[in-house]
Amino acid sequence: MSEPTIAAKEPKVMELEPGTYYYCTCGKSADQPFCDGSHQGTDFTPQVLEISERQTVALCQCKHSKNQPFCDGSHAEL
Repeated sequence: MSEPTIAAKEPKVMELEPGTYYYCTCGKSADQPFCDGSHQGTDFTPQVLEISERQTVALCQCKHSKNQPFCDGSHAEL
């Protein structure tokens, strides 16, 4: 598998409403941290994120978290 593009070396902290979200795994989306289809033609696919209640999340933008889509601090090692 190819290496993802590092979109940012910090998480995107945001409040999400209940719903289905598509997390960008390739790092090329202009709508970080969500997928905009930029992965087309690569071996990356978006990760489905189901939110059942309103919550604040820290989503990984470096694309190296071991707990994707959530930040685990991996960006500090890049």
